[in-house]
Amino acid sequence: MTIASLRIKTSDRLFARLVTIAIPELADDSIRELTLCTGSIYRVDLNGKSESYLEIPIDTQIRGRELIVLIDNGDSPPMVIDAVEADRRVSQLVFLAGEPGRYQLLSGNTQCSAPRYDLSELSDKLKSTAAIELRPASLMASRDYKPPDNLAELPLTGARIDLADWKFRKPIQVSKAGAQQIELDPDVLARAAPDQRDLRIVTEDRQLPFLLERTSISRSISLAPTPANDPKKPRLSRWSLRLPQAGMPIARITCASGSALFQREMHLWEEVADERGKSFPRELGRATWKKVPGETTREFAIHLEVTPRSDTLFLETDNGDNPAIDLRTFRGHYPVTRLVFKAGSDATQPIWIYYGNRSAASPRYDVTLIADQLFRAERAFATLGRQERTDSKTERITQTLSGSAHSIFWGVLAVVVLALLLLISRLLPKAQ
Repeated sequence: MTIASLRIKTSDRLFARLVTIAIPELADDSIRELTLCTGSIYRVDLNGKSESYLEIPIDTQIRGRELIVLIDNGDSPPMVIDAVEADRRVSQLVFLAGEPGRYQLLSGNTQCSAPRYDLSELSDKLKSTAAIELRPASLMASRDYKPPDNLAELPLTGARIDLADWKFRKPIQVSKAGAQQIELDPDVLARAAPDQRDLRIVTEDRQLPFLLERTSISRSISLAPTPANDPKKPRLSRWSLRLPQAGMPIARITCASGSALFQREMHLWEEVADERGKSFPRELGRATWKKVPGETTREFAIHLEVTPRSDTLFLETDNGDNPAIDLRTFRGHYPVTRLVFKAGSDATQPIWIYYGNRSAASPRYDVTLIADQLFRAERAFATLGRQERTDSKTERITQTLSGSAHSIFWGVLAVVVLALLLLISRLLPKAQ
């Protein structure tokens, strides 16, 4: 349908926000968000004066089943959204009734092509023609209707796969057959390749084709802060933040403050090792935080410029000659990534998601050719089970080589020492 506009209903009395409207679309073999329009909403309801504008014009035909509404709160607290209403453009049909009687208006067949009538060329003239306005009766289901499988053309299984190089897997639990949507959890996001190219959905030894959906939605996890001050630098305040897993793709750190007045330069970093095993600080992000008395409660955020490698982050600031600031309620935010695939109705074998193979290339499936059907299909929400370690062949070889290299190193060192001692003994002058 063609959506004319959206209206945001809220009880907030004073606000101004930038709103973005988007839809999912296929791009580069994955599902991404396409921005349709942006607009501003506001309300001023103070001292008996009330003025507001809460409508976002769209005027676009929406072919899928989903609209994404993004509200940028900035440094303000999130808005209270009571409801979202949509206005649609009215469509009219003009036809010539040869005689009085009962006529049927058929709809609901997404598989048929658009009709082509001679009247289409006369549409401009017919708009001004006097016509009797009719209203159809209540919508009824056709008794002859058989629900089509919009995904019938999607093959359930792909090529066979050798899983010897994948380190981890999780079972996928589905509640019914058809299109499925699964959200990747922190375990998968942290241990998969950064671009998720090593993800595979497998039943028995065959792949299930899927689409990768990257969204603007974010999830948050609580981070427990631990003081990590350096006694040699009393002016610095430092907090240690422990992540659930190393390499988790945290994009933003937020917290609250109990201090009433401050301005600080915040520095977020982690400690990683180089190729020789020597540790060094790796910068993740910087931000300027400030607060003045009487300011409403707000959260402070620092955006990460790169993905962390370790499981421990450090946030620090130089207090100068001021008292240390109080920070609390730390949270880490990561982007939501989903997989969309089809599950058969007669599946008896378990379905798994495999990950943890950095040498894998991105999969290429024919499912991208019918992505439009996946957009329109009603998706069931699948869930992930507990993580299992598969002890990949590559890892076993690496561990074996590491152990062998350790033994070989000490063996070669012993031979070199003996050879040097023998050489020195021959060079020394013999006793007379």
